Amino acid sequence: MTHREATAELVLAGWTPCGVGDWAIGLRSPDGLWAARVCPFDPAYAAFLELCRRRRGNPYLPRVAVDSPLDGGGTLAVLEFLAPLETVRAEEVARQWRAGEGDVALADVRQAAAAVDAEFRARTPWWDGIDLNPGNLRQALDGRVAVIDVFCMDGASVYAQVLQDAAVVRAKLPGSRHILDIPYIARESTPEEIEALRAAWYR
Repeated sequence: MTHREATAELVLAGWTPCGVGDWAIGLRSPDGLWAARVCPFDPAYAAFLELCRRRRGNPYLPRVAVDSPLDGGGTLAVLEFLAPLETVRAEEVARQWRAGEGDVALADVRQAAAAVDAEFRARTPWWDGIDLNPGNLRQALDGRVAVIDVFCMDGASVYAQVLQDAAVVRAKLPGSRHILDIPYIARESTPEEIEALRAAWYR
């Protein structure tokens, strides 16, 4: 199914929309234990899921119940629900990450993230690397701190290339059929910008 169909199925099953990011939307399960992340296009999220696979059981990473590709290049992931983390605590963990400090488990995630970053950088056009800031730190229901979405793309350059020559993007990012459906475009773009992107992508 596509990201649209996945979102509709989750809503019909009783999941409640609870968050909108730049690249994806989040829905919370009826029992409150899980969160679904549905994205139409986000090459960087594959790197985060790879990190979670490599360091399964590390307390700083969320438990992943479902990791499913969607038609056209999207992704459906179901993770344990993570609540907002108190700002001071989030800033301190982010500082430890940047300074190479913190406990053994945080160092383990940081080391694995660096390895994943190097691998994806070598094969993913418009890769932008690791971006851990306080907003990427959340709190699990058991109270522990968890990092999310620590990798990013250079989205501005990708969309500039769409306007310049969309065929280049299609060739380099095959899973980009729904590239114009990311929430950032719907939230931040003017009607004229949306029209220009659609004209460039579909011509």
